[in-house]
Amino acid sequence: SYTTDTKSREENKNTLENLYSLSVDITKIRRLKEWVLLQDVAYVKEIAGILQEMGADETTVANIIECCPEAILHTPAEINSQRALWQLVCQNEKQLIKLIEQFPESFFTTEYQQNQKANILFFQELGLKNNIITRFLTSAPNIFYNPVEKNKNVIETLQRSYLNLGGSEANMKIWILKLLSQNPFILLNTSTAIEDNLEFLQKNDFTDQEVLQLLSKLKGFIFQLSSTTMQKSMLFSKNIFKCSDQELKQLVLKCPALLYYSVPVLEERLEGLLREGISIAQIRDTPMVLELTTQIVQYRIKKLSALGYDIKSGNLESLNGTKKDFEVAYGKIQSKKERPIFNPVAPLHIED
Repeated sequence: SYTTDTKSREENKNTLENLYSLSVDITKIRRLKEWVLLQDVAYVKEIAGILQEMGADETTVANIIECCPEAILHTPAEINSQRALWQLVCQNEKQLIKLIEQFPESFFTTEYQQNQKANILFFQELGLKNNIITRFLTSAPNIFYNPVEKNKNVIETLQRSYLNLGGSEANMKIWILKLLSQNPFILLNTSTAIEDNLEFLQKNDFTDQEVLQLLSKLKGFIFQLSSTTMQKSMLFSKNIFKCSDQELKQLVLKCPALLYYSVPVLEERLEGLLREGISIAQIRDTPMVLELTTQIVQYRIKKLSALGYDIKSGNLESLNGTKKDFEVAYGKIQSKKERPIFNPVAPLHIED
């Protein structure tokens, strides 16, 4: 445990000297985490040595320590254990040092090594590829801090739910792996929350097949919601679009964002569209437009308007989709506008 009481303490001269010798920007550390410099014990040379052994040059070592100064407070034994752990999923030390430079805080969190190891082995057993596991280690490290039993429990609940909803045993593994790789944070939920949310959808007359469809479309984010927020969002959409329960269900299947986003988010996006002169009827026909932020919608409308395309009188399909989808739609409209009118039977005037 490190103290963060900085008032009556002095910086450790030995630590400072060792950092200077590695060309580390100490002012940066003072600004970010000065308390590190006040600790009685630090392993600057040892940690730098381990990083250099893995292939890090002087600049890389300095960058890592500047971004994550608490790295120097870990013992060499802790860091070597962490190194061995990450090597279970890294192709080589070159890849490992690259990951440490990009995500030092994930690597230098060493308190949960037993859980980390058990979870890495569990994910490999489950069939997740090592490159996916390394992505989890860097972008969702807290799922490794759970005891492995907790993660196993969530996976078993998902597997059971998938089969109960009519999913086949043959496709279950692929479905689980896809869901996990899209959204590893599913594992931070409880089994009860997962069951409650599925029950909510069934109570709202979604068929088993439709629930499976929603789970896949929402990439498992549905488990991070509560039945109360989903209920509020659905009620808001029902009132705005003045539709029956059956019509609302079809809208949600078409655009799961109506279920996923909270009322304030939906309200803000709806108001943004209305301000641009778009009607409720247009939005109801193309509800997927609510998946876009107000800023993205404004930018796309501006680009289309510059081509003379009036969004108020057309449908909203051209606004939809990812950035790539929009660029394709925009390109088609642009080339249509720029294409010269050519009359195949008109005489050609060629000067001699």
